[in-house]
Amino acid sequence: MPRPLLALLLLLAAAPGGTATAAPAPIPAPPTVDAHAYLLIDYNSGRVLAQAHADERAEPASLTKLMTAYVVFTALKEHRLKLTDMVTVSEHAWRAEGSRTFVQVGTQVPVDILLKGMIVQSGNDATIALAERVGGTEAAFAQMMNEYAARLGMKGSHFENSDGLPAPNHYVSARDIATLSAAIIREFPDLYPLFSLREFMWNNIRQGNRNGLLGKDPSVDGLKTGHTDSAGFCLATSANRGGMRLISVVLGAPSIKAREEASAALLGYGYTFFETVRVKAAKETVLKERVYKSASEYVPLTVPADVYATVGRGQGGTLKTATHLTSEPLVAPLAAARPVGELTVLDASGTSVARAPLVPEAAVPSGGIWTRMVDGIALWFH
Repeated sequence: MPRPLLALLLLLAAAPGGTATAAPAPIPAPPTVDAHAYLLIDYNSGRVLAQAHADERAEPASLTKLMTAYVVFTALKEHRLKLTDMVTVSEHAWRAEGSRTFVQVGTQVPVDILLKGMIVQSGNDATIALAERVGGTEAAFAQMMNEYAARLGMKGSHFENSDGLPAPNHYVSARDIATLSAAIIREFPDLYPLFSLREFMWNNIRQGNRNGLLGKDPSVDGLKTGHTDSAGFCLATSANRGGMRLISVVLGAPSIKAREEASAALLGYGYTFFETVRVKAAKETVLKERVYKSASEYVPLTVPADVYATVGRGQGGTLKTATHLTSEPLVAPLAAARPVGELTVLDASGTSVARAPLVPEAAVPSGGIWTRMVDGIALWFH
């Protein structure tokens, strides 16, 4: 073949209208990390990027305090508690074993300080004081923890205390800790910055955060460390790079260094080989569909929340969408929140990578008698 003709064919193939397409870059297997269990997920899409023993029961140590924080944050959100409320430190809280915030028995400490003591210093005394303030007793608070865990879908977890000291029926899974971490980030954006505090002062005592990744990786902004002799070294981490947020959970690492290296390796893997794309915005109209027996002939169908998909890096532009109605034809009345179909996001290979319900933009009431009669006849021939 003459060289000019060959060059022309290659140019056409490389052009936007050409037939040749670049094959997606290969994605290697996740790194092997030194921990009993681990999980890496994308926060927005929920896609699992790496995992090992993610559903096995494990001791959470002070990762338990994430569940305690969730219950306390909920009380604050529902105005059953204020950051300025003063909490009297009981003898039970003061005598707590393990890490401490150095609050004294009988003194009154603001909720704000106790939260910092629990999250930054991982103080068991501050944690129990908060549990007693919200639940009355720590045992009652543990019941609240389990109820909220069930609501979040944490099927592999059970709590007996608020601080995470070993107990026979006190356990979590890596997947549940990731679910809980995502819920904290999603539901409490005003309180989540507490997890990125490097230190705080109380009673002239400077208390530092045990999460070493906060000082090593500027994209890391939480969440929590944990350690007991039986649980090993644990770390739940969240990082945000360029709007892509990942959550990693490491359970049962042999040392502080190992848990930080494991978390950093997982995050590095996720950011190197994957990207997350917002495919549709919340309330965005996906299609307009004919609706019978209604004053409006067509109804806009939307997605109730942002739709994200996580794919191999560089493949975001290849995503396509498809729609499917679960009940067709559409007949009024239609409730605004009731799904009538589904949006599916497909990658370049045609594999589904995300799904979302399709709902009417607004409630669709029935039309008048004449409209209902005419459309009723039209439905006979549909």
